[in-house]
Amino acid sequence: RELAGYRAIVEAANAFPRFFAGQFTMAGNVPPAKVLVVGAGVAGLAAIQTAKNMGAIVRAFDVRAAAREQVESMGAEFLQVVVEESGEGEGGYAKEMSPEFIAAEMELFAKQCQECDIVVTTALIPGRPAPKLIKKEMVELMRPGSVTVDLAAEAGGNVETTEPGKVIRTKNGVTCIGYTDLPGRCAAQSSTLFGNNVANFILSMGDAKEGRFEIRHDDEAVRGALVTQDLQTMFPPPAPKPKQSSKPGANNIISSVSKAGSSNDKDEEASEETPSKGPPAWLGDAKSATIFGTFLALMCVIGAAGPPAEAIGIVSAFSLACIVGYFAVTGVTAALHSPLMSVTNAISGMTAIGALELMRGGLTPTGTAATFAAAAVAMSAVNIVGGFLMTGRMLDMFRRPDDPPSYSKLLMVPVLGLMAFYIPRAAAGVAAGALHETVALASSLCCVG
Repeated sequence: RELAGYRAIVEAANAFPRFFAGQFTMAGNVPPAKVLVVGAGVAGLAAIQTAKNMGAIVRAFDVRAAAREQVESMGAEFLQVVVEESGEGEGGYAKEMSPEFIAAEMELFAKQCQECDIVVTTALIPGRPAPKLIKKEMVELMRPGSVTVDLAAEAGGNVETTEPGKVIRTKNGVTCIGYTDLPGRCAAQSSTLFGNNVANFILSMGDAKEGRFEIRHDDEAVRGALVTQDLQTMFPPPAPKPKQSSKPGANNIISSVSKAGSSNDKDEEASEETPSKGPPAWLGDAKSATIFGTFLALMCVIGAAGPPAEAIGIVSAFSLACIVGYFAVTGVTAALHSPLMSVTNAISGMTAIGALELMRGGLTPTGTAATFAAAAVAMSAVNIVGGFLMTGRMLDMFRRPDDPPSYSKLLMVPVLGLMAFYIPRAAAGVAAGALHETVALASSLCCVG
């Protein structure tokens, strides 16, 4: 069916005298073709996708409400009638609709035939002739050069002007395609896909690891294809079981009929199978509550130990920084990690400033805090340098040959001038306190900006 939908658009494009996609040329503008697909099953969705890929404006109609999301996900417009009625049938096919719905449907199709250039119909009802959806009067309303492709031609056709196996042209210039062998017009691809389906079907009846082959009656596909077994006729297959209700508790009903004085019957009634249950709904929240409680208990233990107030402040700032950094980095997709380096330069710059503050201006670490601070400066420097290199490479990817050259390295001149002014005074211990604060503020603003 998918190949039939694809081939239907190919045949329509071959018979259509214009472009599918809109064209803007010096000789004039050509509007895009408008395609109407009736029936959004496997074949209909394939036709929609092919027509959209060729640049046409696509509209689709289906009586099943579930098809709306699939149609719109492919970029097509979903048409609907005012009558509220579901067309869901068994096996993914549509059911026969009421006279009121059909009347509203005919009115919609008549209007669309006046506007659309190509009409593709795919509607089928199992065991019945194809419904007549596009009347002869509707075809007469179509513009000359329009095309209809009837994928239900083998079952009588959805278009009244369709002649199975033929291509005809009406008096008003509409080409009506009624091929019944559309999949066969892509013979190699059809054979490949059919061969894959048959091979997968046969392989599903065996287990390659255990080296066994069996016919399982609980497999609907296998049971539906089974004709004879052990000299017994197995066709037709039994009717499918009715769908279980999705209401809560509907699947847990157990028969309460019992016979007095018979314990065996009671045991048989109690042995009725019940659906398997997953983990309880409260388990996830219980785990979160346990972790949260452990964290609060740890905070209480730390507070009861009586650490200095300065230590609590440092731990608070460190904890908040870790949480903010974690969510800032993990909230970004992997594809944006390289651009994110530009943002982390600012974070690393602030980290380096804080670490330099802890080092107290010494050239070598004088304690545990100063040692960790020196390590933080080194790691931040690596991140800053790597971030600028990655950002430069990323920008070079989008640079065109005719773009003017960049002289952003000239920004290093004032930076080197500031360092030449500040570092000697800070090393000699003659820099004022306000100078330290001013240089720190300037560095922070440069990193953030």
